[in-house]
Amino acid sequence: MRLVRTALPEVVVVEPTVFGDERGWFMETWNRPRLDAALAELGLPPPRPFVQDNHSCSRAGVLRGLHYQLPPHAQGKLVRVVRGAAFDVAVDIRRGSAGFGRWVGVELSAANRREVWIPEGFAHGFLALEDDTEFLYKTTDLYARDCERAIRWDDPAIGIRWPLPPGMAAAIVAPKDSAAPLLAAAELPAAGSHGASAPR
Repeated sequence: MRLVRTALPEVVVVEPTVFGDERGWFMETWNRPRLDAALAELGLPPPRPFVQDNHSCSRAGVLRGLHYQLPPHAQGKLVRVVRGAAFDVAVDIRRGSAGFGRWVGVELSAANRREVWIPEGFAHGFLALEDDTEFLYKTTDLYARDCERAIRWDDPAIGIRWPLPPGMAAAIVAPKDSAAPLLAAAELPAAGSHGASAPR
């Protein structure tokens, strides 16, 4: 396993070690001691224990996000694509942080097998680049409707450059996501309350 820092230092790309031969291939998609040790080498805290796995399937051009949960149910996410491809995005929503309002995007696909670790304190979204894109993610807290929040995917103050699939003029977005507030009007966690450094 190799971790690669992104432009947002707390968000990292995980490149698993893949073992292949004439039969096919094998890889560990998550190993708690190894991930914790690799994050520690970068000076980053370990995730809280993962408690829920989610799996979605999207057609090309579907955009989901930008989603997050408020404390006490803030979620860190370890995300990957097992079929198709997606452009995955994290946005720093920690008021007072050096990266507040900045975003980073990473292409994840079944072919490149990369994963992204997104700690609490970041909003998350992705754009499916191919039909039948299957997206898996582990979360550090359970889904909590009362804590669920979103930020507009096309907020000009954030300025995400979503790479629409060829031939598409616009993303396919759920009405709830289209109606989400801009970052300036969103309900965000208080500084230091996102839980990324919470004890285990």
